[in-house]
Amino acid sequence: MASVFDGLSGVINATFGSPIDWRQNGGVPVSVQSVFRETPISVATEDGHSVLITAPTWRVPRPAADLVQAGDTISPSFDRFFRVLNKIGSGSPAADAFVVFELEEVTE
Repeated sequence: MASVFDGLSGVINATFGSPIDWRQNGGVPVSVQSVFRETPISVATEDGHSVLITAPTWRVPRPAADLVQAGDTISPSFDRFFRVLNKIGSGSPAADAFVVFELEEVTE
């Protein structure tokens, strides 16, 4: 069944996305039009104070997102690399909905 949201992710991706190099299991990089963000979040320290950190996420439209697995790496720029930790999802019913992946920065 068609959804009013079908196609919306494609418009957002074309507007706000950029080509991100994705390596599946350390293989050859493939360019994926997607959205990489580092969102500031507040986290409590051991002594109860809050510190501001950034949480990297990667938004990939379906069906390309169906191929992404934990352990894959991405490179939003030539000198930074991130490992996919897990799939968060988005809750959207659209066929081309973004899937959100939690990341951690790594050094290669």
